[in-house]
Amino acid sequence: MLDKMNKILSKVDADYADIRYEEKNETDISFSGKELKGIGENFTDGFVIRVLKNGGFSSVVFTRPEDADEAIKNAIEYAELMGEKSNKPVNLKDVEVVQDEYSPEMKEDPRKISIDEKFELLKKYNDLALKHEKIVNTDMRYFEMGRKRYFISTEGARIKEDLITTGIRGGLISSDGNIIQNVRLGAGGSDGFYHLRNLEEMIEKRKKIVVDLLKAKPVEGGTYNCILNPDLTGVFTHEAFGHFSEADIVEDLPALRKKMQLNNKLGNDIVNIVDDPTIKNELGYYKYDDEGVKSRRVQLMKNGVLTGRLHSRRTAAEFDEPVTGHCVAEDYRYAPIVRMGTIFIEPQNDSFEDLLKKLGDGIYVCDAKGGQTSGENFTFGAQYGYLVKNGKVKDMVRDINISGNLYKTLKNIRAVGKDHELSKTGGCGKGQTNIRSCHGGPHTIIDNLIIGGV
Repeated sequence: MLDKMNKILSKVDADYADIRYEEKNETDISFSGKELKGIGENFTDGFVIRVLKNGGFSSVVFTRPEDADEAIKNAIEYAELMGEKSNKPVNLKDVEVVQDEYSPEMKEDPRKISIDEKFELLKKYNDLALKHEKIVNTDMRYFEMGRKRYFISTEGARIKEDLITTGIRGGLISSDGNIIQNVRLGAGGSDGFYHLRNLEEMIEKRKKIVVDLLKAKPVEGGTYNCILNPDLTGVFTHEAFGHFSEADIVEDLPALRKKMQLNNKLGNDIVNIVDDPTIKNELGYYKYDDEGVKSRRVQLMKNGVLTGRLHSRRTAAEFDEPVTGHCVAEDYRYAPIVRMGTIFIEPQNDSFEDLLKKLGDGIYVCDAKGGQTSGENFTFGAQYGYLVKNGKVKDMVRDINISGNLYKTLKNIRAVGKDHELSKTGGCGKGQTNIRSCHGGPHTIIDNLIIGGV
């Protein structure tokens, strides 16, 4: 395939061009309550070609090799038009030219597991979840996606890399009279089917939480000091901070770009934030991005100071900053954009018990439940929480919404735990869907969070 792609690329008359071909395999099984909603497999493939000419940069998608000439013609035409009409010509940062083939090590390759076995496993977990009189419905899904990517460029890059993602995710719904509650669950990864075995304990824990929520009181609205669990710490880091670290978000917003200048002091001294797609066996792992750039660890914040940013080759040239290998596409239908890989707050030295003592009185808030950001302000839902009195975890509370301002919140991070958990099922919907976007971190104390409630 790389040789066929090279023949296509040799026909391009441009300052730079690259072409990516992908074979995409998907498996999906889903239950709604006791009802099987769907089961099936799907295969698609296609090409995306990018062309830089006379300062214009364009991309064209095509699915049949015989359409390559037309795609090249259009891509060159669009690039020339963009170069002519744009006041800001595109440049690409120089990068190491890579020739490599890479397949991740698999512990139980999901492609070798029969769809019957996958179905039976999901059904077992779904049946287990329904074995409680207060649980009235479930939404359970097995998903699997394989992306076999081939990439070449006119600079000489030749790369083949496989990405295989598996997971089980869903929700449990409990009911008692007029009270209805729900929690989410998920497991999976990028290095094998083994992540999905032996999940009975996880299912039982989520069952207990969703049933206990029926007796929990709604939280009283107010301003609280809080401990965020690793999931919520990760969601805050991804949604409220991480997107502002993506260069294409800030480049055309002068006020935000000024605020997010490197070396600006934005957070408390204890806040260190990293994006690292090189961590093997984690959901967000990849070796090369969809521009053929080797991924690398990026220190985004050190001791509260902004020290790094995530880039494509184009944005790295625009900002005159190092390229990072964070330009990722959903699949062959899209040109890549700047995306987070695995973002997290780095752990410190406090145990969970230490954090409870430091908190004193407040709320222990657990697991994200949707949310949104508007500029530097954010609002997140939490699935559940617990009141904390004198450093002790007390009654469960529900109906929790967290609001705040990013920059004030970064400075209000008072303590960071020594534990460290990363998400097993990911997702980010910026422009395109990225199911491997990974986040996490330790337990974290944040002071003066606004909690919406009764």
